[in-house]
Amino acid sequence: MLDGKAIADYNPSLMPDTPSRERLHFGPRNYAALGAALVCLVAGYVSLNAGSTTLAPVLLVLGYLVFIPVGLAL
Repeated sequence: MLDGKAIADYNPSLMPDTPSRERLHFGPRNYAALGAALVCLVAGYVSLNAGSTTLAPVLLVLGYLVFIPVGLAL
């Protein structure tokens, strides 16, 4: 728990100067992987709506568990 002295000593100018754009620098490969994830997910939900019980889960798993993590990690 913070006491009154710790709150009074807080100085935001001592925080490191790192703009949020530097931490989330996405390049073309990131956008390509996230775009592929979006296409996979849309196709998966469309095929799920059409009644496909084999293609839909494969596309959804591929989108959620492969393309999105790859797009965020590159």
